[in-house]
Amino acid sequence: MTTEKNYKLPIILVSILIPVVVAILFTVKLKDLGFNVEPLSFLPPIYATINAITALLLIAALWAIKNKKPNLHEALMKVAILCSLLFLVMYVAYHMTSVNTYFGDANHNGILEETEKSAVGGIRMLYFFILMSHIALSIIVIPLVLITYVRALSQRFDQHRKIAKIAFPIWLYVAITGVLVYIMIAPYYA
Repeated sequence: MTTEKNYKLPIILVSILIPVVVAILFTVKLKDLGFNVEPLSFLPPIYATINAITALLLIAALWAIKNKKPNLHEALMKVAILCSLLFLVMYVAYHMTSVNTYFGDANHNGILEETEKSAVGGIRMLYFFILMSHIALSIIVIPLVLITYVRALSQRFDQHRKIAKIAFPIWLYVAITGVLVYIMIAPYYA
């Protein structure tokens, strides 16, 4: 229990700071601050792949624990956490160096044809639903993952399992929808 108490304040701080810092950094462009940087436009497919790997790691970790392989489960979860951190760093780096991309942006001619507008309109609603749920749940999952991890460190596996049943599907959804968001917006990257 003392391990959990020791981590309570850091979990709260990290759970608040990550979304706030990401939101702030998302609006900051390094060029606006006088840095001459090239856009890191190669990053979106890489961090989408990292999201896919995270999803696979989570599924493999679930399989490992259900098959009584706790050491493998622990290793897979640590790598999944590392992948999520790596994603976060790349995501922020991309947005600090690149212009924002919007779903349904004009095609290479600068205009959307009427048939494209109607097709984009329907898919755009789906895209925004996936994006908004992805963002909201990515904020919610931070403390859930941290608490779950600390409970495992504390060897309070009964409590670990209880919160993991909530954290796992949310984290898996966030990882999978991260890939879907990339696939849906990829045609609109500059």
